[in-house]
Amino acid sequence: RGGEWERLREVRGGVAWGWWTLGLARALAVQVVAALRWAVLARPVGFGLPVTVFVRRFFEGLFFNLFLPTSIGGDVVKAYRLADSTPGRVLAACTVLADRLAGLTAMGVIAVTALVAHRQGLATPSALAVGGALTAAVLGAARFVVGNLERILTLAPPSRATEILAARLLPYQRRPGLVASAIAWGLVVQVGGVLSVACIGWSLGVDVGLATWFIVVPLVNLAMLLPISIGGVGVREGMMAEAAFRGGPGKSLLVPKDSVVRTSRGSFVFVVNPAEEGKPLSVRQVMVSPGLGTDLWIQVQGESLAAGQQVVTEGAERLRAFQTVTVMSSAAGSGAAGGTAEAGGN
Repeated sequence: RGGEWERLREVRGGVAWGWWTLGLARALAVQVVAALRWAVLARPVGFGLPVTVFVRRFFEGLFFNLFLPTSIGGDVVKAYRLADSTPGRVLAACTVLADRLAGLTAMGVIAVTALVAHRQGLATPSALAVGGALTAAVLGAARFVVGNLERILTLAPPSRATEILAARLLPYQRRPGLVASAIAWGLVVQVGGVLSVACIGWSLGVDVGLATWFIVVPLVNLAMLLPISIGGVGVREGMMAEAAFRGGPGKSLLVPKDSVVRTSRGSFVFVVNPAEEGKPLSVRQVMVSPGLGTDLWIQVQGESLAAGQQVVTEGAERLRAFQTVTVMSSAAGSGAAGGTAEAGGN
């Protein structure tokens, strides 16, 4: 209710399903890898469950992320479902927290690397060098913190629960490489996540470079972790938003939005053929690739389509090639494919 269903149908008609399918496949693969990363951190501390259990619990958490406050709400569900007792759930929460921190660390490395590369105009080798240096620094810090985990826990008020928790987390201290490997897996997960979002964006015609996706996606993911509100609406998974990107001026071919017919076979317009003496005007079908648009005009690309041509804007969905039409007006905006015509005749 209140949704722009016509606009949704237009977007669906212009989807590049190859890119969309690739993005979906990558997204599913990334979530499975993320579940395996969680298993790497949970099994050494006593959760010797099959990998399939971690995958199921992980996807349960993803589902509840859609409804619970912030994306951390699903983490609570994962910890609760992994164990069947209060002490076990506290330990499970620690594994979820360690997994979350590993992912956030990897996300931060990618975002900072992309921002530095963008602002400094770094080439790919230089950007990779910056990312490698950040990764090495983060892994070194993680090994130091995990190696001194017992000392850090002594800062908490002394209690039996703290002692039990320290004893259960001792495998992390003895094997600091576990957390380092989780961060490495986190890099794989975050890169895969950015690529999956980029593929889905490209399938919808969002013509944005890969470097921009590597900046925007991690920052949005970080925003989703916080109980913030933008314009009275919190940032949530699955929400739709409008964004504006600043770019240089360019020339585009525009046609009236109503002239574009979208089908499962692709999008097309009907172009009025040149007039022949003694014959009614007829049309031909021209396949186009829709781009950005406004309420009235839309950017298109298509062979044999040029500025100054007339296109059908009324009744185009009922037309066939070489049917006759009646010209209603010849006014056209600057850069448009031409005036308008109304379908008619046989």
